[in-house]
Amino acid sequence: MQKLLLLVDKVSTFVGHFFSWLIVGLTLMISWEVFSRYVLNRPHAWAFDVMIMMYGTLFMMAGAYTLAKNGHVRGDVLYGFLAPRTQASIDLVLYVVFFVPGVIALTYAGYFYAAESWAINEHSNITADGPPIYPFKTVIPIAGAVLLLQGIVEIVRCVICLRQGEWPSREEDVEEVDVDKLKEMVHVKDEDIEKLDALVAKERP
Repeated sequence: MQKLLLLVDKVSTFVGHFFSWLIVGLTLMISWEVFSRYVLNRPHAWAFDVMIMMYGTLFMMAGAYTLAKNGHVRGDVLYGFLAPRTQASIDLVLYVVFFVPGVIALTYAGYFYAAESWAINEHSNITADGPPIYPFKTVIPIAGAVLLLQGIVEIVRCVICLRQGEWPSREEDVEEVDVDKLKEMVHVKDEDIEKLDALVAKERP
């Protein structure tokens, strides 16, 4: 079971990493458009639409990745102090009551939303002769399906935690700086830092 959970984590991680390259493309495109507009005096009417679609695609396709890394924002002022089983109970209720119905609705509605866009060959009306937006709308049901798959994995993790009393492992990826681990890497102890602070305080006039 754990291998299957980690496999889904890897899929979500791959999807997140793949679409994260849109940041590079978006940065280059914005830079070129600024140069073209203000230096060459040749603005492109479609650039604004494409920028929105690129950022929207990145935002939607990063949802499952963020969920796999347990990175979504939550009101965890008290949550972090709770026992793992209590955390799992809360998460399980929220997933079943809110997450699953919401994401299913997103995927279901997004499918017809995209299908209609393809059927009418929809183009953006923000600017004259705007670019096609049916590929962008197709991202909605795809992102919903990937997010739902990762959500099911999180529900299974909640059940495992309720049974075992601890959270199962996750696929590792880039994490925020852990100060304690950083101290271990450079062999620095809290006592050394306190001594250095005291020394610096004495040397000050």
